Amino acid sequence: MQTKSAKRFGANTLAYALLLVSAVLAVSPFLIALSGSLKTQSQFVTGQPLDLPSPVTFENYVRLFTTTDFTNALLVTSGVVLVTATGQIFTSILAAYAFARLRFKGRDVLFWLYLATMMIPAAVVFIPLFLMMAQLGLRNSFWGIVLPFAFVSPYAVFLLRQFFQEIPKEITDAAMLDGAGHWRILWQIIVPNAKPITATLTVITFVSHWNNFLWPLMISPLSGSRTVTVATIALQSEHNSQWWLVMAASVIAVLPLIVLLLLFHRQLVRSVTVGRVAP
Repeated sequence: MQTKSAKRFGANTLAYALLLVSAVLAVSPFLIALSGSLKTQSQFVTGQPLDLPSPVTFENYVRLFTTTDFTNALLVTSGVVLVTATGQIFTSILAAYAFARLRFKGRDVLFWLYLATMMIPAAVVFIPLFLMMAQLGLRNSFWGIVLPFAFVSPYAVFLLRQFFQEIPKEITDAAMLDGAGHWRILWQIIVPNAKPITATLTVITFVSHWNNFLWPLMISPLSGSRTVTVATIALQSEHNSQWWLVMAASVIAVLPLIVLLLLFHRQLVRSVTVGRVAP
């Protein structure tokens, strides 16, 4: 008995040690960026990367918002993420409900064909998308960044469909007997029970489009319509590689993601139990 307890204790200790090391490795780049953003220019140039800021200064953040277009980049990115996440989640819910609950000819074949588009690398379609947006006159514009990604996501449709199928059919059948239509069943029964997975998809969509770099760089590289990622990279060339500004921009760019994780961490944990009807 003691041997089993000792083995279990050793296994738990090893697991927590590995998790701790992984957490430190994951957080270290952010902490280094935060430390560098709080250093003076002279300390940043002459000191070591791991030296703590002494004295602590917020001058880099002041310069970031007063001498660059980073404020506008934050507003553009916030709008892009808001419109994209809303559009993707809304249209993906409709598509997932159709694939999960409606019966029509070729439904399963159409679903798997649509799902197969996930195998196509995103970079492959960027040039056709770029040509389409250019012909529509949407280069260097907000809608040029948003439109290609504002509608149904195959990944979201797949996850939502699987979740919708796990909700007992007896619940929706009873609602139909009471006179409820598909629209009412979807928004009053299915979606409320799918809050964990919907929150997870919202976070995934937010993070992926907040961090999106290649497409915004291609379609909207000019100042005034840049996203956070493009504006951060532009600091290296337009401000003579002032890395203290780049680190300040990186910290500001990461903060919304941290806040989002703190707000939705319970839903993210609950989404692991896919298939359970939420109370």
